[in-house]
Amino acid sequence: MNIAITDNRKARVAYDDLREWIVEADKLGELVRANGYSWQDDIGMAAELLQHDAAAPVALFDNIPGYPKGFRVLTNFFGARRQNMTLGFSPDLNKIELSEAFLADFQNISDKPLPYQVVESGPVMENVIEGDAIDVTRFPTPVWHDRDEGRRYIGTGSFNVTRDPDENWVNAGTYRVMIHDAKRLGFYISPGKHGRIHRDKYQALNKPMPVCIVIGGDPLTFLMACTEVPYGICEYEIAGAYRGRPQKVVIGKHTGLPYPANAEIVIEGFVQPGNNMPEGPFGEWTGYYGSKMRAEPVLDIKAIYHRNDPIILGCPPQRPPEEQARYRAVMRSALLKQELKKTGLPDVVATWCHEAGGSRQLTAVSIKQRYPGHASQAGHLAAMCRSVAYAGKYVIVVDDDIDVSNLEQLMWAVCSRSDPATSIDFIRNAWSTPLDPSIPPEKKAKGDFTNSRAIIDACRPYHWKDQYPIVNMPLPETARRTKEMFSWMLDGSREKTKPR
Repeated sequence: MNIAITDNRKARVAYDDLREWIVEADKLGELVRANGYSWQDDIGMAAELLQHDAAAPVALFDNIPGYPKGFRVLTNFFGARRQNMTLGFSPDLNKIELSEAFLADFQNISDKPLPYQVVESGPVMENVIEGDAIDVTRFPTPVWHDRDEGRRYIGTGSFNVTRDPDENWVNAGTYRVMIHDAKRLGFYISPGKHGRIHRDKYQALNKPMPVCIVIGGDPLTFLMACTEVPYGICEYEIAGAYRGRPQKVVIGKHTGLPYPANAEIVIEGFVQPGNNMPEGPFGEWTGYYGSKMRAEPVLDIKAIYHRNDPIILGCPPQRPPEEQARYRAVMRSALLKQELKKTGLPDVVATWCHEAGGSRQLTAVSIKQRYPGHASQAGHLAAMCRSVAYAGKYVIVVDDDIDVSNLEQLMWAVCSRSDPATSIDFIRNAWSTPLDPSIPPEKKAKGDFTNSRAIIDACRPYHWKDQYPIVNMPLPETARRTKEMFSWMLDGSREKTKPR
């Protein structure tokens, strides 16, 4: 499936903060406003309903009982036509075209980061709370899932800002953040993630780690913080380059870390070595409670900054496919294609990290076969590319006549072009996560969070691919004429007479 990138796909990001993004979503007719719903149950229930429907609107909750009018929660931002708007593209692009268009722009800027711009102040400084006045429960943080045992996670559509103590580079990464009490937060980071590497370094140095947690940043910066940006590069600089204008940041009074001047809420504080408290349980992106309550580092809050009438961006993980899987699929699929091409692998046609696997556990690659072993090479390389190496499980390689984003086509190729005894390879001791529910408890107890990978060659066997049975499908011209002649049967029309 070849996608031609044309000039009209050049990204045009029309917003700089979450409020401007809301205006754009409203223009598309995809914003609903909900008043009077509770943080205890209602908002989490709505998020569960909305996130499983790719065409559902984004919901903005206000007048939340127990909180001032204007203290709001926004959820389900990445869906329908607004996912294209968020990345700056026409709403007419399908998801493969959107991923390819994003890749074209990302390739242009990934080696040319745009330094962020330090400013003295910004809208986030409209309210500054320090000392005894600190109370993170002032915001209407929902309980997102039934089995979270009432624990409130203010950090779901958030990102944590940290600095490498040895190399001095700034990272913005998305990690879940739980409220312990008015002045303390807990956050979990899987092993191997950039923020975890920073945390482990501070721990080894026996030094407190400065952290800023950005809640309600602009959606583009949030998406970049969700993306596997190369080690040593700040996500602010990638977002700025993509947008074509530098990210404006304020330098934290307590931590010295940069945070967006136009964010809704920023929490600044320190993690002291060895200061841990029980964190979780929390329903995760795998669709399970992959880890029970356990001790995780605690952030002691030194300051809270927020705009007037602040908005929490809520992106709670649900059972896939859901919102997180949708936005990660678009961006991760693009990055995987870029990484495969950098390895020198020829004729990569398309890639897709499937929503059904949380955009991590089921990866599809289509190639135009050029030589014996090409499909096996593609599968093994894809399994170990950084964009999908973490927590992956299955990589399926198919011919270029298969739409890799279409799960039914993909499984048809597996069923009709692979042989179970000869078409599957395995990789063992691969990078995974404690959140993987299939890792045995006794293995997790030893700190072993590795898993295995299956590489499935679902291509026509190279040595006799030209003799493979012909696919039962219309010729391209017949398919075109069929669509022109009979599309009315699918658009709600009840009767039509063939024109003479």
